[in-house]
Amino acid sequence: MTPASYDLIISGAGPAGLCFARALTGHGLQIALVEQLPLVVISQPAFDGREIALTQHSATLMRKLGLSERIETYDPAALSPLRDARVLNGPSPFAMVIGHGLSTHSELGWLVSNHLIRRAAFDAVEQARQAHDDITLLAGEQVTTVRTDAQGAHVTLASGARLQTKLLIAADSRFSTTRRAMGIAADMHDFGRSMLVCVMTHDEPHHHAAWEWFDYGQTLALLPMNDEPVTGAHRSSVVLTLPSQGMEPILAEDPTAFGLDMTRRFAGRLGTMTLVSKRHAYPLVAVYPRQMVAQRFACVGDAAVGMHPVTAHGFNFGLLGIDALARGVLAAHAAGQDIASAALLGHFERTHRMATRPIYLATQLITHLYTNEAPHARGLRHLALRAGERFTPFKRALAASLTGTH
Repeated sequence: MTPASYDLIISGAGPAGLCFARALTGHGLQIALVEQLPLVVISQPAFDGREIALTQHSATLMRKLGLSERIETYDPAALSPLRDARVLNGPSPFAMVIGHGLSTHSELGWLVSNHLIRRAAFDAVEQARQAHDDITLLAGEQVTTVRTDAQGAHVTLASGARLQTKLLIAADSRFSTTRRAMGIAADMHDFGRSMLVCVMTHDEPHHHAAWEWFDYGQTLALLPMNDEPVTGAHRSSVVLTLPSQGMEPILAEDPTAFGLDMTRRFAGRLGTMTLVSKRHAYPLVAVYPRQMVAQRFACVGDAAVGMHPVTAHGFNFGLLGIDALARGVLAAHAAGQDIASAALLGHFERTHRMATRPIYLATQLITHLYTNEAPHARGLRHLALRAGERFTPFKRALAASLTGTH
């Protein structure tokens, strides 16, 4: 049987894969999206606990892709401004504050639920698919074997179906099976910790400031959501990070006990806290592949850079890479050139590494320092926060990083 032929095959129909397909549609390219989850799951994504902090640059790209207006249609209170960020250490009330006044915007960025991004991206792709008839969605399928040569990539799916393409894209998570099928190794760092995420209401207002609290024995984060539309209750996405063996008892607590526990863990600084969503837990593993591209192959999204969430760069890096690679592919296609040339893919890898590698490594160092419980490390990080608060150029650089304008 002759393999089905496409200009691009995207492995993974999560936010990265869907956004990449949306960026390419309507330009005469035939695109296949391969996703192992069934259609009903990707078309109606459930709440997964994760809130995404978008930079100003990412918010612009979201509008360009037609996602922001869809999200506001689903939930007018979905996009919450992130005006300031506070970094705390141990039991001290002192915080290094990165304020929006350090940037040229009235907010550092925006907060939005991951499942709404997924839904908006799927709906945008569906609309584009119907309008242009250039996207084929293969749900319930998975890439199993890959072979590339000068002419193209040759793909076999778990069902036995064979496909061929000019360019194969891995967008199937930081643990990408497609990247592995290409024989590309990745450096992985397992932090030995798990992250619990949920939505809680609380008595005290958050003033649209995010918290990153490196407490002793735990890390807490607060991502400010808009107040609950019906009750007006103050509402936040709450993140608790603990050594993995300590997470199961927390997940097993009944909602009332969990609320009391979190109120205590936040030292009552937000007043009484109440659970208003399901709880989800994820292992913390950072991943950086040793190659982002190969012959007629490229990685985007978490398959290209799997960040620790402490600096909130994960999805923002995903959009950055998607935008860069899509512009390169479309320019080559418009000029009648090879959309998977070594020069094009090499340029993408160099620029994306330059944009992501320094922050990836810095995040590893920050995470190591601020989760180290040795007495000298506790003292050092307190001094670092004090120095950072006084040094405005440093805070201005952090603000630029958070807004995506650096």
